[in-house]
Amino acid sequence: MQLAIQLIFAQVGAQVGIDQILDNGAATSQSIAEGWDKQWLDLLQNNTSNNLYGALTNLGIFFAVGTLLFFMIQFLKDLLSYEYTRPISALIWPFIVVILLSNSGKGSILSNLTLGLRNFLNTVNQQVLVTADANKMYQQALNMSVAEEVAGSFLRPCQSLTGEQQSQCFEKAAEKVNILWQKYRDTYGNKSWIIRLQNKINNIRYGTGIVSESSFNSLLGSTVQTSIKNFLVSLQYAFQNLIEATMLLIAALGPLAVGGSLLPVAGKPIFAWLTGFLSIGIAKISFNIIAVLTAAVIVNGPGQDANVDPDLMWFIIFLGILAPILSLLVAAAGGFAVFSAISNTASLVKERI
Repeated sequence: MQLAIQLIFAQVGAQVGIDQILDNGAATSQSIAEGWDKQWLDLLQNNTSNNLYGALTNLGIFFAVGTLLFFMIQFLKDLLSYEYTRPISALIWPFIVVILLSNSGKGSILSNLTLGLRNFLNTVNQQVLVTADANKMYQQALNMSVAEEVAGSFLRPCQSLTGEQQSQCFEKAAEKVNILWQKYRDTYGNKSWIIRLQNKINNIRYGTGIVSESSFNSLLGSTVQTSIKNFLVSLQYAFQNLIEATMLLIAALGPLAVGGSLLPVAGKPIFAWLTGFLSIGIAKISFNIIAVLTAAVIVNGPGQDANVDPDLMWFIIFLGILAPILSLLVAAAGGFAVFSAISNTASLVKERI
């Protein structure tokens, strides 16, 4: 009997680790961004003569040389048609391209400006997190949403046991769950939602007779629901890593956009590249604002009432699916506005020079 109970908890412990659950709840966009810092430095600053960014810079120079012919044809045409004014203003582009693509081996001006822009966006994002998440709203709401599943994973194996076996099973489960509650209290304080969940666990642990399946399901949910929540939590982490990977990809393509900017077209590729980079930054910041504000609603609402037993599955769905979609829509609208502003400003400057 004792061996059977130990085997049950060995299986549960292999599936759910308390430290792992807490780490998942504590993960933020900023910690994810810090994990990508080395990749940014390796790509944009370290040995850029021989790495991928150096190769793309050489390709951007090749594009610039290739498009210079088209630029000169348009330049001579404007020179004959517009009496010097417009051609002289257009001469600024070759100088911009040469300056941005000059590669010293420790990063070009373009790579340093790109890295600086990324750091600026991360600073703004960090300010958003620090200002709006002073009481760890996001991590607390996330842990609040999965706490029952974590506790349930320890208690669920006891459901099939009876009598003394079930009592011993509950005792061992309670020891593990109490460690979880203590870690929550160390992180967030003695919150009402922690007290509520602890009381529910104690009611099952000290209940008389066999605990009914309906009582277990009302507290613990099902294994399917636990798997869905884990998947959705992983999905929103995947989205945040996708944002970082996309920003890095756009940064790497910068030399190609600069090299193609000598084409005599109204919309310069460098404007589209800059717009794309800023749009991804807007998506990143928008996601964090949405997540933090929604978490504040939960923590300051049902999280403060020990008598309320809310179903927070909607919050996990919102984080994993709806918030990424909404942040991308906001980024698309913001990117269009940025592109229009840059294009109009460029046209205005061109007319004034």
